[in-house]
Amino acid sequence: MAVSANRLELLQIADAVAREKSIDKQVVVAAMEEAIQKAAKSRYGQDNEIKAEIDPKTGETRLHRLRLVVDKIENEATEITLDEAQIRNPAAQTGDLIAEPLPPIDFGRIAAQAAKQVIFQKVRDAEREKQFDEYKDRVGEIVHGTVKRVEYGNVVVDLGRGEAFVRRDELLPRETFRTGDRIRAYIYDVRREARGPQIFLSRSHPQFMAKLFAQEVPEIYDGIIELKAVARDPGSRAKIAVVSKDSSIDPVGACVGMRGSRVQAVVQELQGEKIDIIPWSYDAANFVVNSLAPAEVTKVVLDEEAHRIEVVVGEDQLSLAIGRRGQNVRLASQLTGWQIDIMTEAEESERRQEQFRKRTELFMNALDVDETLAQLLASENFTTIEDLAFIAPEELSEIQGIGEETGQELQRRAQEFLERQNAAFDEKRRELGVEDAVLEIEGVTPAMAVAFGEGGVKTVEDVAGCATDDLLGWNETVNGERKHQTGILESFSLSADEANAIIMAARVTAGWIEAPVAKEVEAAAEDAAEEPAE
Repeated sequence: MAVSANRLELLQIADAVAREKSIDKQVVVAAMEEAIQKAAKSRYGQDNEIKAEIDPKTGETRLHRLRLVVDKIENEATEITLDEAQIRNPAAQTGDLIAEPLPPIDFGRIAAQAAKQVIFQKVRDAEREKQFDEYKDRVGEIVHGTVKRVEYGNVVVDLGRGEAFVRRDELLPRETFRTGDRIRAYIYDVRREARGPQIFLSRSHPQFMAKLFAQEVPEIYDGIIELKAVARDPGSRAKIAVVSKDSSIDPVGACVGMRGSRVQAVVQELQGEKIDIIPWSYDAANFVVNSLAPAEVTKVVLDEEAHRIEVVVGEDQLSLAIGRRGQNVRLASQLTGWQIDIMTEAEESERRQEQFRKRTELFMNALDVDETLAQLLASENFTTIEDLAFIAPEELSEIQGIGEETGQELQRRAQEFLERQNAAFDEKRRELGVEDAVLEIEGVTPAMAVAFGEGGVKTVEDVAGCATDDLLGWNETVNGERKHQTGILESFSLSADEANAIIMAARVTAGWIEAPVAKEVEAAAEDAAEEPAE
C-alpha cells in the first residue's frame, strides 16, 4: 500500500528537527504524539484519556481512547464495565485498559498553533537536557568560545552547543572583552535551572592556571609531574607547587621550559600574571621555606596542633618574605595550608628573652627560689609549675645543678603552690556560681571552672551545650572587617580534640548521650566540632 506524502513529510520533519537540534529523533516523534493528543482532547473532550501513536516507518497517525475496566462505572469517559469490555475483547479483566480506535481529526488554526507550541516546548526541553548531560561531566575542563554579549561587565559566551556565563568577579582584573572576541575559560559549575542549564566559567579560578600548565607541559598531562597545589592572586601573582614522579626530571625546569617558553605561554594567557613555580616537599617545613621564595629563611618552628608555623628571616629579607601588601606570605599560606607568622631574627630573640624572663619570674615567685635556680629551670624548658610538680623525680634530680634533695624540695613547693592556687580558684568558682558538678567533668581543672564562670557557663548542661568554637574562639567578618572572637578556654591552649572531649564528657554527665564506646569517641568528637557557635 502506498504511503501518502503527508505521512512521509511528518517523519522527514521529525528527522530534520532531530538533526538540527542534535537530539534523538524519537524525542521529536514523542513531542508530535503529545501535540496530537492535546488537539484530540480539545476535539473529543478533556475528560477522555486519549493516546496518539505515530508509526515510525509509515508516519501513519492512530488515535485511541483508553478506558479502564471496572465493576462499577463512576466516569463513563474513562471507565467501562467488564461485560462491555469483554464484548470488545473476550480476555479482558478488571483493571485492564481497553483501547477504542478514534477517527483522525483535522487540525484547526487554534489546535495547530497549540500543537506547535507543545512540540517546540518538548524539543527545547530535550535540547536543554542534552546540553546539561553534555556539560555536567565537563566540569574542570577548559573550553573555548566566542563572546556573544557583555552585560554590566558579565560575559555571555557562545560555546557552539550552548551558552556559558562568566561573572565579572571571575574575570581577571582590568580584563575586558567585546562581542566577537575569542575567550578561553575554566568550567567550574553546571547547574540545572528552570530556564535551562547554566554553565559557569572562570578565568580567575586557581584550577584554570593548573589546566593551562597541563596543556603546555606534556609531563603534567602524562602524569610524570604532579601539580600538588595552586594559589592565585588573579591578574597579579600566583604560586604553584609541583613534584616529579621521575627523579631524573626536574619538575620546576620542565614547567619553565626552554628559555621560559612554557611558563610564558601561561603568563600571556593570564594577562602577565607573575608565576612562582615551587618544588613541593613531603616535609612541611621545607615546603613552607620553598613557598616563601624569593625570601631566604633562617629558621622555622612548627606547631602541628595549631597547624601554625613561625618563620624567622633576616632583617633584609623581611620585606621580600611578606611581599607587597602581604601578598607573598598570603599566597604561601594558601599554597601550603599552614598559617605562617613571619618575624625577624631580632624580634625572635627578643620574644625568647621575654618568655625566659617571664618563666624565671614565675618560678621565683611560686617556688620562693633565687634567680639562678629559677633561670636553670627555665633553661631546661620547664614552662609551668605543673611541668615541675608532676615530672618523674629521677628526671629532675639528673639535671646538672639540682640534686636529689633539691629536686624533692622543688616538687614539694610546686605541689603546695598548686594546692593553694586550686583553693583560690575553687573559692572564685563558688563566688561566680559555677556548680560543683562542672569540676567532675573529665578534663576540667579548677582554673577552667573559673573561666567557665566568667564566660557565663555555670552548669554541666551549659558546658554540654557549648560548641568547639565557644571554647577555642572563632573568626568572623563584621562590617567587612575580619575579627577574632575570644573563646572561653582560649587561654588554656587546648587542641580541638581536647575541647571536643570536654564537651562530650559534659554531655555524658548531663545524661544527654550514653558514654560512647572506644570506636565511637572520635566520630562523636567530630560531630561536636562541626556544630556552629551560637
